[in-house]
Amino acid sequence: MDLRLDPASAVPIYVQICEQVERLVASRALRAGDQLPSVRDLAARLRVNRNTAAKAYQILESDGVIETRAGQGCFVADGVPRWSREERVRRLEHTLDRAVVEAIHLEVPFSEIPPLLDRRIRFFARRQTGPGRKD
Repeated sequence: MDLRLDPASAVPIYVQICEQVERLVASRALRAGDQLPSVRDLAARLRVNRNTAAKAYQILESDGVIETRAGQGCFVADGVPRWSREERVRRLEHTLDRAVVEAIHLEVPFSEIPPLLDRRIRFFARRQTGPGRKD
């Protein structure tokens, strides 16, 4: 699991960890059942405080992205949504709002956002229907 943190970013380190793990799961670079490094190992690899790594894992677990198995470690969860459709849509809207605000700060015209979003959707769709996918 290759994570790249930006200590100069305004985004807290634990949030950067969560977002990158979620992205790895969404892109199927990490799949259900894959084991993650222990909190101690993750903290050592990333050179962050263990409490920071533990907080990221706690959030990922509460969001249903990962699961902890007693005595075995942390694993990518099976992907069964824990939230209602309305809650999932609300969370997605919140994420999209953050992306639009970021586009404003980066001075990316609104007209460029739909094609960019479409390209990213196609990228992830290819990953989900690629080799090894069982639907």
